[in-house]
Amino acid sequence: MGRAFEFRKERKLKRWSKMAVQFTRLGKEIVMAVKAGGGDVNTNSRLRTAVQNAKAVNMPKDRVEAAIKRATSRDEKDYEEIVYEGYAPHGVAILVETATDNINRTVANVRSYFTKVGGTLGKTGSLDFIFTRKSVFTFVPGDRDLEELEFELIDAGLEDLFVEADEEGNDIAVIHTAFEDFGKMQKALEEAGIETKSAKLERVPQSFHEVTEEQVADVMKLIDRLEEDDDVQAVYHNMAE
Repeated sequence: MGRAFEFRKERKLKRWSKMAVQFTRLGKEIVMAVKAGGGDVNTNSRLRTAVQNAKAVNMPKDRVEAAIKRATSRDEKDYEEIVYEGYAPHGVAILVETATDNINRTVANVRSYFTKVGGTLGKTGSLDFIFTRKSVFTFVPGDRDLEELEFELIDAGLEDLFVEADEEGNDIAVIHTAFEDFGKMQKALEEAGIETKSAKLERVPQSFHEVTEEQVADVMKLIDRLEEDDDVQAVYHNMAE
């Protein structure tokens, strides 16, 4: 499928192998969820989702429980969620979600990452025409009739339901709904007895930017630097796959 595909696949596997970084991000999400809505997963849907996502990547149970306990402490830091937008080299749009206890540190770091690779950091809202927020749920389809499921989930705001392969080559069903329908879809899936692998609010590109195989490497330098930063929760781009 070409060197560009193999390059991206190798980099993607390398990033996902950094479990410590991933667990740190999930731990932050758990802390923010508890501070926003309490430590009971039965009454706090954001916390329930965060714990669910942690289980999906095999985050140790003791680390999940420690994050919940830590969030209830008065000494635990408060995190502010900030989104940064800009362009990588070769015109690829980049959107960065962060959770930070020091905005000055975070913005300085993010700006330096863009500058060092020849990118530019833009104003908030400058990429609204490229990215839209979507609720994204994944689950293992098994023997479930997905066409029938589509009809069942229409009232919950279903926009799209498709199957793709995960990194191990296994089938994963993916659901897209509007940003505001997250809670409604989450409840509908629970009532249908579907155990989701992940449930997230993501930034989905509405248009894609073509790059050459050589340009992919330049863009990935920026993405890798951003994803290695402890304050960064997620990085989205519109580089064509």
